[in-house]
This record gives sequence, C-alpha cells and structure tokens, in this order.
Amino acid sequence: MPTINLIARRALLTLSLLFATAAHAQVFDLAQLSQQLGGPEVIRGTFTQEKYLRALPQPIVSLGTFVLARDHGLLWLLQQPVQQDYRISEKGIARRDPSGWQPTDQQGPAARQNDLFLAVLQGDTEALQGDFELELSGTAQAWALTLTPRSKLLGQIFTAILISGGATAERIELIETQGDSTVLLLTDNQVDDQLSPTELHDFAN
Repeated sequence: MPTINLIARRALLTLSLLFATAAHAQVFDLAQLSQQLGGPEVIRGTFTQEKYLRALPQPIVSLGTFVLARDHGLLWLLQQPVQQDYRISEKGIARRDPSGWQPTDQQGPAARQNDLFLAVLQGDTEALQGDFELELSGTAQAWALTLTPRSKLLGQIFTAILISGGATAERIELIETQGDSTVLLLTDNQVDDQLSPTELHDFAN
C-alpha cells in the first residue's frame, strides 16, 4: 500500500505538471503579437507625440489623428501645433500640399525610421527582427515589447524602443543615443473592416 506521504507527493507532482502545462499554453509570443496587430483591416485613432530634447525644459507636443490600413499604409494627420498631412507607405513618404500629395525626398536614416515606424504599428515582427533584438512580455491584453538595435546604423540612433499595448499598440517610446527621446501615445483606437471613400482616395493618389 502506498504511504500517505507518497500519495501526497504524487498529487503535488500531478498538480505541478498541470499548472506548468497551463502556463506554457498561455505564453504570448511574437507570432501571436504579429497576428494580433496585423489582423485589423483599418485602425483609426488620435495621437499625442511628446519630443523631449536635452536643450529644452519642456517637451515639444504634437497632436493629431491617424489611419492605419493593413494593405495601404499610414495616414498621419498632424493638427497641432501646425496642420500637415503625411502618408507613409511602401512607396515612401508623401506630404499633402494645395495641389495634392507630393513625395518627399527622404533617404538614409530618416527613411529607415519611417519604415521602422510602419513596421511597429503593423506588428511586423519579422521585419523588426532583422534590425533588433526583440523581448516580449505580458499577455495579449497587456503586453510590452523592447527593441534593442542590432544593426550599426540604428544603434547610432536609438538605445532602445519600448512599445506597449493591448489589442493595438498604445504607447511607443524611442530612446535616442544622444539623450533625447520621443513618447507617442495612441488613444481612442477604433478597429474597422474598410476605409472610407476619402481615405481610399488619399491612399490611391
């Protein structure tokens, strides 16, 4: 007959295995994050950007709205301190003027940063892994992702990029090597399954 202590130990071992299996099943990984962020067709929201410069006592604050479309790119509509519309896509960056959308001549680090920004918002972890070490923690409802540059080019610009959110990215912090930083807060995020006619026109032209 098994002793009571042996039975108890077996019971504890069984419970430990069950808890370990459950914990493993609930692990939130990069593939799940990428699928979660890249799932919605369209995300609309508002943004607050705070730029912290070593030479200034207060951050430079910008406000606006954005439209992120999975198959098209990003409309970044700055409202304060000035009004200016930008479009970021695989074709590059365009700025709207009275005659329509005009491509900007951004190359090198500036262009790479915009590609990076789009990859972050779309949850393209495969693209990010080419230039960064990725460390993910948390759950699908509350996660945090740390990007540490592995490429020499980005290592000259950033110390780290910190991203957090839930169903969508909600906070992005860019920590620069020279001591400046930028905090981007994405709020009032709304998921949709299609663009409006105006938004389609903006992406197509």
